[in-house]
Amino acid sequence: MYRILHLTSRLEATSYLLLLAATAVKYGAGYDRGVTLIGPIHGVLYLIFVAVIVRWFTDMTWSFRKALAAMVLGSIPLGGFLVDRWIGVSAGQLK
Repeated sequence: MYRILHLTSRLEATSYLLLLAATAVKYGAGYDRGVTLIGPIHGVLYLIFVAVIVRWFTDMTWSFRKALAAMVLGSIPLGGFLVDRWIGVSAGQLK
């Protein structure tokens, strides 16, 4: 379970950073294929991220409020990496 949570949070956060970079290239160089390709991938990864949190937040002994905060953090740049750290604490890997 924790492996899946780590993987989805990291993939979602990384795809968000790639989308931001692609957006900068789109407006800086006029090349929009990156956004066209990465945008939908990021969208699907975010939906998977939310589904995984909804599925396992009680198993991690998270409150509904913390799970909701994790979903909101996933929607901002680098937020998924913070959620990944929370997952590590819940798994007992970090203190």
